Amino acid sequence: MAAEEHPEEQRPEPTPEPESPPEPEPAPERTPQPAPTPEPANDPRRRLSVALWPPRLSRGQVVVATLLMVLGFALAVQVRSTNDHNQLRGARQEDLVRILDELDSRQQRLLQEKTQLEQSLAQLENSSNQAKEAQEQTRKKATELGVLAGTVRATGPGIVLTIDDPQRQVKADMLLDTLQELRAAGAEAIQINDVRVVAGTYFTDTDNGVQVDGRTVSAPFRFTVVGNPQDLTPALNIPGGVVRSLEKQQARATITQEQKVVVDALAAPTVPQYAKPAAK
Repeated sequence: MAAEEHPEEQRPEPTPEPESPPEPEPAPERTPQPAPTPEPANDPRRRLSVALWPPRLSRGQVVVATLLMVLGFALAVQVRSTNDHNQLRGARQEDLVRILDELDSRQQRLLQEKTQLEQSLAQLENSSNQAKEAQEQTRKKATELGVLAGTVRATGPGIVLTIDDPQRQVKADMLLDTLQELRAAGAEAIQINDVRVVAGTYFTDTDNGVQVDGRTVSAPFRFTVVGNPQDLTPALNIPGGVVRSLEKQQARATITQEQKVVVDALAAPTVPQYAKPAAK
């Protein structure tokens, strides 16, 4: 007998096992950082910074700095004096004597002015009637300024310089040089012919001759000067000075010293256009 054919038994398929999740990688170990160590109180750098800031100057350091400044100033003065000595070394003896005389005269004038100012200050401080004294001082000062401005007459010792110019060779620059020399020698009031000399006086050459402040002056040119005759005369007679320069132009200069000269030419007062008194 044929064996009975049995249908093949169907075997159930195996159920797949679920995949297990991958194991996480271990985290890298962190190296522990050492805690910052505080700087010790006796650290050399800290002690140095504390010692240097803020800077502290001892009395000895201040004295040394002051001495160095004084030494530097003295060296600068010495260098300047050496330069002046080098310039004077080549001068002639008579020129050196003249320079010394002029310096002595200027020193005397400055000392006299200092004494007068000190006396004025003492009078203002000690006067019982200061208002009246101040008015008197103001009036006196106004008169002195008027002399300088050429608005009032001036009188006193001085010289009269007369320049004869028969060849008409004296020009404006020569008269200007004469004026500058007189001012440098201490002239306090000057007039040329009938023109009062002031701070803004100017000279020009024209076809008709020389003009002073726009007014024509002709030879002989007469300088009436208030000042110390012992200072004014040598200043004009120095070698190569005013008198020698005029002689080269065939002009003749005559100087007369007088105990009293009068400068009576007046200048018109002017009002400054731009300059104003400055507040203290």
